[in-house]
Amino acid sequence: MNQVLIIGGSDAGISAALRIRELAPETKVTILLADDYPNFSICGLPFYLSGEVDDWHNLAHRTKDDIAGEGINVLAKHKAISINPDKKLVTTVGLNNKTIEFAYDKLIIGTGAVSSRPPIDGLNHPGVFFLRWMEDSFKLKQCLDEQNPRSAIIIGGGYIGLEMADALTLRRIQTTLVEYFPTVLNTVHESFGKLVETELKNHGVKVYSGISVGKIQQFGDKLSVTGSAGFSENSELVLVAAGARPETELAKSAGVILNQQGAIKVNRLMETNIPNIYAAGDCVETWHQLLQKPVYMPLGTTAHKQGRIAGENAVGGNRQFEGSLGTQVVKVFNLAISRTGLRQEEALQAGYEPLTVGFETWDHKIYYPGAHPIKIRITGDVNSKQILGAQIIGHYQGEVAKRIDIFASAIFHRMTVEHLNDLDLSYTPPLSSPWDPVQMAAQAWSKQLRNG
Repeated sequence: MNQVLIIGGSDAGISAALRIRELAPETKVTILLADDYPNFSICGLPFYLSGEVDDWHNLAHRTKDDIAGEGINVLAKHKAISINPDKKLVTTVGLNNKTIEFAYDKLIIGTGAVSSRPPIDGLNHPGVFFLRWMEDSFKLKQCLDEQNPRSAIIIGGGYIGLEMADALTLRRIQTTLVEYFPTVLNTVHESFGKLVETELKNHGVKVYSGISVGKIQQFGDKLSVTGSAGFSENSELVLVAAGARPETELAKSAGVILNQQGAIKVNRLMETNIPNIYAAGDCVETWHQLLQKPVYMPLGTTAHKQGRIAGENAVGGNRQFEGSLGTQVVKVFNLAISRTGLRQEEALQAGYEPLTVGFETWDHKIYYPGAHPIKIRITGDVNSKQILGAQIIGHYQGEVAKRIDIFASAIFHRMTVEHLNDLDLSYTPPLSSPWDPVQMAAQAWSKQLRNG
């Protein structure tokens, strides 16, 4: 019986294990889990901390019993500390600090990522938190419940920072958001970032953009955060949400090659440079479908896909990862903001001749109650007319996620902007229009191209 060993039991690891059991049920599959929380929705942590999800157990995609029922052996609290590729052995530290070795025929590394620690003095003060794994959420939840803070500063205006601004405000905590870039959510156009900032401010969040935080100091029961441009604010807790970096020290020590960002280099079969060792998820580089090169883009959706492919190929498959477009969506209070593909400046850098057109309409027929404006930015190549990217902002009930998925599907299949008008999309007045806003935006793009 072949034995596949998987290091890491989050999105990539569990997806790999399930695929192996599906294709080769005779294969023995063992997952080494550093903590005690296999297959939990890390993306759901802000909603647990806000109180919208009242029980953290509900964040589990599958329970331990569900996973065991698939014939997968999960060894919780078994931290892998070394890999010996020549002997095909992984050494772990398990319960009671006992050292245990595990043999494998094929190994899949899915160690994920850890929170980035920006160069800020004072990150180790009590009251300074990060948010990446379940244990992080428990520490923060304990602080929220027991100390009942009335003020918080969030450093970082990306997805986690924005969702946590929403979450803490829901708990009636006065929240300040500090962002290094000129606007929050710098993965979308600056005009969209400004709209998000307005939404934050309308809900009582103080927003400071273009600020480089330099120091966190403790004064009694308060933390003082200072930075560039004279920024200075005090609060009872600080959340650092400055992105993530790949957790790859274990792989590196085994001779696995990393890229410049420290992510594991893999081919599109999810193979590393070492025979019989695969890797997937937030610890690896990601093939970008439009750029046709690897980038570091840690996303849960991508981790699931990569893990599934690694699992399939570990039991004799030959499937390639087709690539990511960076499709994302986030809800911030009453807004939903999404993007896929390339922005104007990214397309230029990639050698395209891009044209980006903004368009605004209603998310459904205006005569049906509850219509909200929806803004779309669509980027296409002037020469080939191919769709290169899109961004959408609108009310969170305005089908923003559905519509960005239409763009993502079209880009994936190399459609032109004009071909969007041929799609047979659903319509009913409470939800859309005979020409969906996606198609209206495509028509606006074609019109501007014609008119120069």
